[in-house]
Amino acid sequence: MNWLGSLQQLGRAVMLPTMVLPAAAILLSLGSLPWSTWGFPMVSDMANAAGNGIFYFLPYLFAVGVALGMSNQAGQAGLAALAGMAIYDQVTLRFGNGLIHPATLIGIILGVISGVAYNRFKSIKLPEVLQFFGGTRFVLLLIGLFSAVFAGLMLIVAPLIQRGLQFIAGLELSLGGFGLFVYGILYRVLAAFGLHHLLNNIFWFQLGTYKTPSGNIVQGDLPRFFAGDPTAGYFMSGLFPIMMFAIPAIALAIIQEAREDLKPKVQKTFLTAALVCFFTGVSEQIEFAFLFAAPYLFLVHAVMSGLAMWLTFELDIHHGFSYSAGFIDYVLNFHLSHNAWLLIPLGVAYGLVYYVLFRWAIRRFRIPTPGREEGSVLEDWAGNIPYSAPLILEALGGKENIVRVEACITRLRLTVHNDRLIDTGAIKALGSAGLINLGGGNLQVVFGTYSELIREEIAKLMERDLPQVLFNAPVHGKMLPIHEVPDKIFATKLVGDGVAFVPERGELVSPVYGTVMHLYPTMHALGISTREGLEVLLHIGIDTSQLKGNFTAMVEAGDTVEPGQLLIKFDLQALREQAPSLVTPMVITNPDRVKSWSFAPFKTVKKGQTSVMSVVLHDRNVGGVET
Repeated sequence: MNWLGSLQQLGRAVMLPTMVLPAAAILLSLGSLPWSTWGFPMVSDMANAAGNGIFYFLPYLFAVGVALGMSNQAGQAGLAALAGMAIYDQVTLRFGNGLIHPATLIGIILGVISGVAYNRFKSIKLPEVLQFFGGTRFVLLLIGLFSAVFAGLMLIVAPLIQRGLQFIAGLELSLGGFGLFVYGILYRVLAAFGLHHLLNNIFWFQLGTYKTPSGNIVQGDLPRFFAGDPTAGYFMSGLFPIMMFAIPAIALAIIQEAREDLKPKVQKTFLTAALVCFFTGVSEQIEFAFLFAAPYLFLVHAVMSGLAMWLTFELDIHHGFSYSAGFIDYVLNFHLSHNAWLLIPLGVAYGLVYYVLFRWAIRRFRIPTPGREEGSVLEDWAGNIPYSAPLILEALGGKENIVRVEACITRLRLTVHNDRLIDTGAIKALGSAGLINLGGGNLQVVFGTYSELIREEIAKLMERDLPQVLFNAPVHGKMLPIHEVPDKIFATKLVGDGVAFVPERGELVSPVYGTVMHLYPTMHALGISTREGLEVLLHIGIDTSQLKGNFTAMVEAGDTVEPGQLLIKFDLQALREQAPSLVTPMVITNPDRVKSWSFAPFKTVKKGQTSVMSVVLHDRNVGGVET
């Protein structure tokens, strides 16, 4: 892995522990209610204790979460990090003279070391008499001993690090609004590469120190905000106008600039994305709709985001969130805020500016945002994920090409052997908003909030060795469900099951590896037997068996063919004039061999495009009984 790939993995790892923070925010919000007035004072105390407990043990959560993220969810690495954090905490508590406090930075360091140690030593073999401590048990032993030495060293170094962080925090605040302006720009630019979690972790969880009335020390803008620090919240407040108003306004601009025939589809998708962003602050689905098409517009967006941070600083607005700057967090944490009501008029103004700016830019520079051209618009296909996952995996180069696959909130994070095997066109057709190649085989594919579900399905496929057959597109044109074929025999699946195409060019190519079983005399159709025993019929047009002279076969019965190989040339114009329909079915005539079917979105496909259809075959045991 190159350095960007390493940062990608670390960025996802440090994000994982923050997923527990919404629980803390809800508990503290419940604790702020007037339970004493209602006669239940203990409820308030319990809720506050529970919420504050999460922040108190935040370094532990970071240690475990980062270790899991760095070791591909290995429980032994998480346990090693937890043990290491406990050892560090006890040593520094007893010998630190009250000057050293558990910090998220220490949790991250121990988490990284535990994850790396697990990856390096999980299969280590020791001499036979010591092999009990070999393998993953060696990782636990190693991190336990390392943590004791590390804690002793940190008795000297930790105060220096804490003073350094305090100096950086003071320097940042001395820059005033300009410092927040720079932070806002960096946040938005790094978000495009999925590396913003590294930046945020420094400002949200490490810079700035606050001593609570109970004597606990908390660090970072986010924990300090929830602990009641009146100076906290600067590094979060400016994100609310962007997430709640500006980015949803981009979605509305994209809808308004869509073609009339595609507008209903775009409206359904992007209204949902706008609501998701408004309520939860998940913005990548919308941002990636124009990031690749107009990167200069994304830079304008980054500058405007920085300006929002500056404005909230000048207006002395203090607000924070546990998850992201959405409406839910805005309401939940309003009782802890200062001048947060100003975020609403500021956000409305930002939304209007963004709406006008993006509508003008899309129209003026003819930016190909979704709806202005045929392409993926992040369709609502969550229910089809188990059926689409095999196609996504194949578009990523197949399971042999995958080294590691993980997911964060809105994107798959991948390491592959060969990034040239990635079919970007197929990835987009399957619902991706964009693909970022970080080099060294490290990729990010944006699938929105379905990314984790897709990762789970891909992981299942990689663990199983399924007898699977993948079909390429046999023609260039629009793909249709088989039931839309204007012929009752094909539409009712009397011949077989599959898909159909409306060809736009006069060439038919092989969709699979196989052997030509038979070629019809008029050459309007042929059958292929795949290596797995499937029998595939390709039929050019409807009722074309009598249209002699319009077809030229490039293969003969008995020939071996491979995907993309030219089979038949045909006179497309003549068929348009003479045939009832150009619809070309591709059906499996022995569908009893198929256990499950997967289809790519029914859109325009390119000739030879990989994996427009995938089928999983029934396994056959020695006795011949299908399972």
